Amino acid sequence: MNSIHKIQLLSTSLVRITRHYAFKSDLKIKWVRPEKIPCYKPEKSGDLQPMRTIGGNELLKDFQGLPELETSSDTVKNLFTIRHNRRKEMLENFKEEMVKRVQRHDLDYGSVEAKLGLMTAQIRSLQEVMEKFPRHSSAKVQLKELIDKRKKFLRYLRRWDYRRFEYILEKLDLVYKPPPTHFHWITRKDSLRKLTDIHCDEIKSTRLQSYREFLESQQLDFLAKKLSNLEFIRKEQLECKVPVTVTTEQIQTVKKKYEELKEKRKMLEENTKEEE
Repeated sequence: MNSIHKIQLLSTSLVRITRHYAFKSDLKIKWVRPEKIPCYKPEKSGDLQPMRTIGGNELLKDFQGLPELETSSDTVKNLFTIRHNRRKEMLENFKEEMVKRVQRHDLDYGSVEAKLGLMTAQIRSLQEVMEKFPRHSSAKVQLKELIDKRKKFLRYLRRWDYRRFEYILEKLDLVYKPPPTHFHWITRKDSLRKLTDIHCDEIKSTRLQSYREFLESQQLDFLAKKLSNLEFIRKEQLECKVPVTVTTEQIQTVKKKYEELKEKRKMLEENTKEEE
């Protein structure tokens, strides 16, 4: 084999390789890697509502409903409002509110429901802190531990008392998100396969829908032609005195379908004109 022949073989192989790598799909599918959501975000934890904004004139938890404060002056009342106290006192009011949503009685602070309400209040408070200070490492660790602990309690309730589990989710505005049974990495190749399958299904459904609409548009003419053909066949069979295969019931059935479809099309046209 001479050198010229070797050069020709090498050039053809290079052309094949470049053609192989230069191939691009005609499908207009673009894959973007999903953004990573931190574990403390409400999208991951399942909290549907943020922490409630508590008013400044609201009394502290231990001083609500006292008759002495009702008869006292406004200056004294302001000393026991949230506006003139720390954020910790506001959090205590929020904890009490969340516990009262699910507690079994007025003195219930140790049941599973009360613990879940207390943990939910702490989680939403820490989520508010993390929104303002994303690099607060100790708050992040505490928040993740609380979310995992709450999921553990919810998993227990879901297994042993499903009605109470649903009641907790409804009262605390939660969504339970169990851990995945099979972990897999998000890769471009697998995602493009799924997107291609979805794209093919969409093409199939659109074409089937267009073909269905085309057949429905031809249905009225088809019934009219069928009716005339049946009447002609019956007339010819009677004139030729041969066994009649087309009955009057068949003709009446086709005629009834034709009239109903015609009336339906007329009503649809009138409705479209009114909407315009």
